[in-house]
Amino acid sequence: MIRKKIYLLFIFIFTYSCASIPKNTADSCSIFSEKYLWFKHAQKTEKKWGTPISLQLAIIKMESDFDWLAKPPRQKLFKVIPYKRPSSSLGYSQAVKGTWEQYKNETNNPLATRVRFKDSVDFIGWYTNKTEKLLKISKTDSFRQYIAYHEGWGNYKNFKKNTKVILLAKKVEQQTTKYKKQLLDCRKKLSRNKYIIF
Repeated sequence: MIRKKIYLLFIFIFTYSCASIPKNTADSCSIFSEKYLWFKHAQKTEKKWGTPISLQLAIIKMESDFDWLAKPPRQKLFKVIPYKRPSSSLGYSQAVKGTWEQYKNETNNPLATRVRFKDSVDFIGWYTNKTEKLLKISKTDSFRQYIAYHEGWGNYKNFKKNTKVILLAKKVEQQTTKYKKQLLDCRKKLSRNKYIIF
């Protein structure tokens, strides 16, 4: 019985430490020094899909600010009564159910969950890769990649009418540039730690 409790406590601590929000979400080096396994997952996504780590992080920063349980705020009836949420978005990537199911089917990853960082960055890699194929938008074009991510592939062509999403995309572009510059200072050091199992 005691062993079982210790085991459950270990699982809880491990899960919490992996899922807790980093202290400084604006600094990629700070994020990865605190969450080293996240670096390994982001690096794997970059290698697999060609999506820069800086763009992966910038999308997550904008979508959820690294909150694994993030959901859109509930709408309110008469400005007071809590009502339904505007979408089914959940987790780091704020992927909606339908697109997440498409991702799981196309990548043969049925156990993927939106509240796990590893799956979330892989989803972003898959999505940005499809954006590049469907809309001919380079994965280095963080501005347009984010618009396609936020609006969806079908609605991308109408983005010029949406000033709100343009402002958000500019923020993602700026954050991508910041993360990229920060990673220049710490990526080599992070990459040396080859023997951590993940």
